[in-house]
Amino acid sequence: MKYLLILVALVVIWTLWGYFSSRVEQAQYSVIKKTSDYEIRDYPAHIEAQTTVQGPHENALNQGFSIVAGYIFGGNVRKQSIAMTAPVVERKVEISQSEKIAMTAPVTVSDQGDTHTISFVMPSSYTLESLPTPTDARVKLVSVPAQKVAVFGFSWYRNTSRVLSMQKELMEDLSRDGVTVVGQPSYAGYNAPWTPPWLIRNEVLVQIK
Repeated sequence: MKYLLILVALVVIWTLWGYFSSRVEQAQYSVIKKTSDYEIRDYPAHIEAQTTVQGPHENALNQGFSIVAGYIFGGNVRKQSIAMTAPVVERKVEISQSEKIAMTAPVTVSDQGDTHTISFVMPSSYTLESLPTPTDARVKLVSVPAQKVAVFGFSWYRNTSRVLSMQKELMEDLSRDGVTVVGQPSYAGYNAPWTPPWLIRNEVLVQIK
């Protein structure tokens, strides 16, 4: 009985930690349509801190997160901390052979592995002019125009095969409904590391016309 009570207490503490650690500013959007399979959202123009990395989905997400997190935790010319936001977005980048040849440091692209952009949405209180300049040349500040996006959400832990399966399902649903997509689907994660799986929020999304 004693060990059961300890286990219950640990689960409660873990749940509370996961809940409060994930309460950060989230990207703004408005839902314009909901179906049984996905929802359509309007995202206003916003600013992202981005980096481009190479490798399998999971490795790229972890590496890119570390690079961009370095910027918001003081890796900038002002040594200024910027509030964490959600989600962290991973987008696969389609690069032609000619672009691969033309690209230079800090990102070297070869035929091995995929190329991904990992990004954080910057807090809405900032503009491009008011954000501090990154000291890491791998981090770029990018103004993203307003977009219409189709989104499918799922919970529990992610892995590469699960994310790819969810992206494939979303694309098939959109194709069935005659929705025209723009580019490749992305992944968005909303929670801090070590969040309990029952609190985890994941999404796959793709821009649509």
